[in-house]
Amino acid sequence: MTDWPLLLGVLLVTLQVVLRLIALGVIPGNRKPSTGLAWLMLILFEPFIGFAAFHLFGRAELGKRRKSRQLKAHEVIVEHFGKVESPRRVMDAPDYLSSVARLNRRLGSLPVLEGNRVDLLDDYRGCLAAMTEAVNAATDFVHVEFYIAAWDDETDAFFRALVAATERGVTVRLLFDHLGTRTLPTYRDLRSRLSETRIDWHVMLPIRPLRRRWRRPDLRNHRKLLVVDGRVGFTGSLNLTEPGYNKPRNHRLGRTWVELMVRCEGPVVSALNLVFAADWYTETNVIPPLPPAALSEADSAGDVACQVVPSGPGYATENNLRMFTTLIYSATRRISITSPYFVPDESLLYAVTTAAQRGVDVELFVSEVSDQFMVGHAQASYYRALLDAGVRIYRYPAPLILHSKHFTIDDDVAVVGSSNMDLRSFALNYEISVMLYGGDVVKRLREVEDGYRAISPQLTSEEWARRPAVKKYVDNVMRLSSALQ
Repeated sequence: MTDWPLLLGVLLVTLQVVLRLIALGVIPGNRKPSTGLAWLMLILFEPFIGFAAFHLFGRAELGKRRKSRQLKAHEVIVEHFGKVESPRRVMDAPDYLSSVARLNRRLGSLPVLEGNRVDLLDDYRGCLAAMTEAVNAATDFVHVEFYIAAWDDETDAFFRALVAATERGVTVRLLFDHLGTRTLPTYRDLRSRLSETRIDWHVMLPIRPLRRRWRRPDLRNHRKLLVVDGRVGFTGSLNLTEPGYNKPRNHRLGRTWVELMVRCEGPVVSALNLVFAADWYTETNVIPPLPPAALSEADSAGDVACQVVPSGPGYATENNLRMFTTLIYSATRRISITSPYFVPDESLLYAVTTAAQRGVDVELFVSEVSDQFMVGHAQASYYRALLDAGVRIYRYPAPLILHSKHFTIDDDVAVVGSSNMDLRSFALNYEISVMLYGGDVVKRLREVEDGYRAISPQLTSEEWARRPAVKKYVDNVMRLSSALQ
């Protein structure tokens, strides 16, 4: 008589051994050591659950249709700016900046464009008002792309401006991330109100299994940008929602988000518009009309040179991470980093700590409290290494959430955009960054950083050493989970 329970037990044990052996030879392939090790630990600990999680979250594959469209969109970008050379004035000084510009051009295909005016907007409601003003002046088209969108009391004027623009014949195209926006309680109301307008709107990276639209569920389009008539552009960290994200818990705690956006005029607006056009094509299979690149002297609006750097799962090269690390290694005097979610990979952590150890003045601005449990604890696990290397850490006081994403290098260059300095922004999120050079743009961004420093207590090694053992344990567990990319 066959002992079926015993046979089943032997089969399960054998299958677990086989899965572990397969994982050892498959998981490390073409992955960062930390990522591969994290997945291996999970699978070796529990093979069935580990392989199921790996199937859902272990591969940043986009699907054949989306990948094909992204390749086509990339070709459009290359063709549009293919013959545009970066200006010699920018490429010649300093030496390291010309190298970074060439790197960015090779990875993202967009050149350095000079002759831009760049305004820094660090007032949340002031930024919404500036975007609304730009839309009210639109005569041809408005392109809107945000990770999170909500039609609420704070954004009402902006959306009404979009509707009014359509009524006077302006084409308005709107993109927002499907799951990113769906997390807000205002999601259904947004869709309902948009359906009653002439705004041409679509969700980005939708998950609709019944329509055969499936992908890794934690991929996000995290970009934030607005382009009006190819004349004015905005990008940065702000999402299109009120400062507490329409969540009752945030309102009870008094949490409001602190943001930074840039308002641009000049040739760089064409580059921002191309990034939007690529995302629009990816989601709709339609390339919107593209104005010619504005590159003549008559189009000059200021004295800042800009280079737009798109990044995301469609790029195998982690464009933002490569730019960040190259700039940090190039610094000789000062590095100021603002990142709400600082969860670096090995290369970025080494770049930051090495800079501090070789005498560069390095400071990091983060929030005192994080709005995300796992990310907040994973970030905290890096503070000891940063403090030991000599990095000064300033924690923006609660209950405010410092959500701005930017950094400055020496007196030469600034980077502003949607990208955090974390593993998610490097590998899983579509992001947009702008490298800024010239004029007094670095000085003006330093003034923003000075404002952060003035109200943010500095974290000391002694204070951090007194952290309870339970919190340290949770920090380390979350650090490991953050590597499961």
